[in-house]
Amino acid sequence: MFTGAVGDLQGSTQQHDFEPGIAPSGLFWTIAVPPEAVELSPGSGEARFQMEDVAVPDLHDFFNSVSPTPNPGPVPSHVSFEVQWHGGGERQKIRDATFGFVGHFVSGEAHIEFSVSNDGGETWSSIADGQTTVSAGVGHERNGRFFS
Repeated sequence: MFTGAVGDLQGSTQQHDFEPGIAPSGLFWTIAVPPEAVELSPGSGEARFQMEDVAVPDLHDFFNSVSPTPNPGPVPSHVSFEVQWHGGGERQKIRDATFGFVGHFVSGEAHIEFSVSNDGGETWSSIADGQTTVSAGVGHERNGRFFS
């Protein structure tokens, strides 16, 4: 799933909001991901998530995207992205009874490269060079009814 916005961090001048929208069921910002889009090695903390040319509408801004009748209407757009977790960091065992999950994780650096273009011809992109990882990890987690 990709959701992205172009504009300032406060949203006062947001100009674009690329995301799958809200399904009639109420499920939001979620799309099916083919198995081949994900490579995972939880023991090493390495993983890769990549998709190309995924159709997502540009809904202009957050408030327009959650409106039942967006105005302006959605602009057809396409996104490609690659997220890489590099692992190699500290091994962590986390148990959080408040939020109901337990897991084993390997921390490390992560980077994202993406490009998105609306069918009107505008394109935006980001490359991994110069990104700083605040927190990232890959591992196994149990939650919900599997939390024990």
